[in-house]
Amino acid sequence: MNVLVINCGSSSLKYQLINADSEEVLAKGLCERIGIDGGMHTYQGGGEKTKTEVDMPNHTKAVQLVLDALTDPKAGVIGSLSEIDAVGHRIVHGGERFSDSVLIDDEVISAIEECNDLAPLHNPANLIGVRSCRDLMPDVPMVAVFDTAFHQTMPPKAYLYGIPYEYYRKYKVRRYGFHGTSHEYVSARTAQFLGKDIKDMKIIVCHLGNGASISAVKYGKCVDTSMGMTPLEGLIMGTRSGDLDPAILEFISRKEDLTIAQMLGILNKKSGVLGLSDGVSSDFRDLAQAAQDGNAQASTALETYAYRVAKYIGAYVAAMDGVDAITFTAGVGENNISARAEICSYLTYLGTKIDDEKNNIRGEERVISSDGSKVTLLVIPTDEEMSIARQTVEKVSGR
Repeated sequence: MNVLVINCGSSSLKYQLINADSEEVLAKGLCERIGIDGGMHTYQGGGEKTKTEVDMPNHTKAVQLVLDALTDPKAGVIGSLSEIDAVGHRIVHGGERFSDSVLIDDEVISAIEECNDLAPLHNPANLIGVRSCRDLMPDVPMVAVFDTAFHQTMPPKAYLYGIPYEYYRKYKVRRYGFHGTSHEYVSARTAQFLGKDIKDMKIIVCHLGNGASISAVKYGKCVDTSMGMTPLEGLIMGTRSGDLDPAILEFISRKEDLTIAQMLGILNKKSGVLGLSDGVSSDFRDLAQAAQDGNAQASTALETYAYRVAKYIGAYVAAMDGVDAITFTAGVGENNISARAEICSYLTYLGTKIDDEKNNIRGEERVISSDGSKVTLLVIPTDEEMSIARQTVEKVSGR
């Protein structure tokens, strides 16, 4: 079965065509600047990689370009669209309605639309991709895979906020969590890699990238996660503030004469390590170089980031009453050797120690803790597209 995985943003579209039987990625690509001048389509498949500037006035046109590339006589990887057996769509927010992936129909689309208030920048864009694919491939089954679904196993004590309960009852204000496909994939792969049953394990997954979150996975179920009702809560990130005293919004907005929308823009786009470093960069590679060159604010940003991650790990050890494995994944988690070492320097109370030689890797699966460590430290590269493909096959095969 060939599964086309679609991740549609407001002006971009990422995709992979995956042979679900062999789990081989047949082709992948990215459409950028959809609806904006200077559109660009990057395609890799059939042994070739091309980058073409092309006009994409809307997402339907972008999807058509993708399908044309996949079936191109020279660089394509399939002979016709009939070889696409299913499409898996990443949907950011499923609210409480969706605790699992689901076959898409008109009722599901309406239910996703009802969650738009919870993810106003993401869900509408995701649905544009769904509708475009349905227009061009009306007979192909399609599956919605939600970022929030894996975290729906959290108990009320983990997802409720300390505010009047009526806001949960009326508006479903609660913690939802994100990066669910990554946390699900990595926690399962951690157990598999160690040759253990996930139902016997307590795992903390550290998804550390420009967007970052941590989850506590107890016996295969998520019991807590750091992102909240939106992806703004939790860890310090590339440009997101993470946790802070909510009264800061009122204080700064009054001092600077800013609206709530403007304040949220600052917290989402100008904060995190970018803000902490006094504008040096949101890229951890740039920050590491600046710190090495003697930039004190860059050093402080990196130290603060690692400290916050370590604090969350400690909290989730308490939440699960122990931990068997701590796994690093995503861009920073997989590739930033010094960040992993700094974070793990806080974890010696767990009876674990990072092995500097084992830790000297980027982007490959490996145990990085010393022999005899009471808690296993690992690096497991995430594969959200593969997770979406697997869930798509499961839903299509069982329909």
